Amino acid sequence: MRWFTSSLRRFREDQSGTLIAEAVIVLPMMLWAYLAMFVYWDAYRSINSAQKAAYTISDLISREMNTVPLTPAYITGMRDLMQYLIDDTQAVSIRVSSVTYSKTRTQLEVDWSISPDGALSALTTNTLATVQSRIPAMSDGDHAIIVETQVQYHPAFEVGLSDQVLEQFIVTRPRFTPKICMTGFSCT
Repeated sequence: MRWFTSSLRRFREDQSGTLIAEAVIVLPMMLWAYLAMFVYWDAYRSINSAQKAAYTISDLISREMNTVPLTPAYITGMRDLMQYLIDDTQAVSIRVSSVTYSKTRTQLEVDWSISPDGALSALTTNTLATVQSRIPAMSDGDHAIIVETQVQYHPAFEVGLSDQVLEQFIVTRPRFTPKICMTGFSCT
């Protein structure tokens, strides 16, 4: 019996091989944590890039001088610019709309709305009511440009973050003219 208890005590006090056992337990958790940090960092980077690109596009459109009305090709160029600014692997959709507030009708009205390749349905005065709470208060006859963007985000690894659509909704007043005009729409 003495031999058995001394063997058991030696086995309990023997620490050879504990490093390997600890590594087998901890290494998968460390790898998962590293991948999770990478994915979440990439998601925040994508959100930040999409937001900055959308504000850049909104700012560019608001600075137009109306010497020549905008064209659908111009809006397509803005979508392509956004695609360039964020990442080629992420699908981008954009819709640019011009709205006016009418005090006599006490409502916002859509002057024009364009989305390249019909990716997003054109905004109308009726559908504008769904986003009206996101538009700041405007005076009678004021005009604003609404830039809406959607970017498809797909995480590189599956660590608890699923595919998402990163949406931006930016309202900007024209800077140098009262209203931004679009080819094919009335500019009165």
